[in-house]
Amino acid sequence: MSDLEQELAGWMRVARDGDETAYRHLLGALAGLLRGWVRRELSRQGYGVADAEDIVQETLLAVHLKRETWDADRAILPWLRAVTRHKLIDNLRRRGRRIMVPIDDLVEVLPAPEADEGLSPAALDRHLAKLPSGQERVVRAISVDGLSISETAITLAMKEGAVRVALHRGLAALAKAASRDDPS
Repeated sequence: MSDLEQELAGWMRVARDGDETAYRHLLGALAGLLRGWVRRELSRQGYGVADAEDIVQETLLAVHLKRETWDADRAILPWLRAVTRHKLIDNLRRRGRRIMVPIDDLVEVLPAPEADEGLSPAALDRHLAKLPSGQERVVRAISVDGLSISETAITLAMKEGAVRVALHRGLAALAKAASRDDPS
């Protein structure tokens, strides 16, 4: 066991018995040790070290709350590393993996988005004409004219539930027809 580990373990034992001075020494020594561990791990994972202090503080709080779980007959550093690793993982999970790449210098070489031309009015009419008249009127009113379910129900003198059913069936029929027409 290293001198550092013996010193930390000694402070932890006495601190658990209520010695506030030993506890302050323990937390001060841990803060520096944890900063190094956390910064190295963040750097190794490809993150900046800006959030290291937050993780160190969360770890110190966890050590405070969980100090009774440390087995005084065992080495303290593996226990501390485990607590630190869990806090680091929690922090990284909350953040998610985001890689920011500035694209300002690439604007000239990036392809422009393709224009979505959609269906021509004639093609749209041809597809909608394949539907039964009730479905065709509902799909046209909602999908083409932009009416809501309730507006369509009023306009076509139908119940809202019937409009929903007709819309669902009409869109399903159009999707099925499109998949048949698509050779891929």
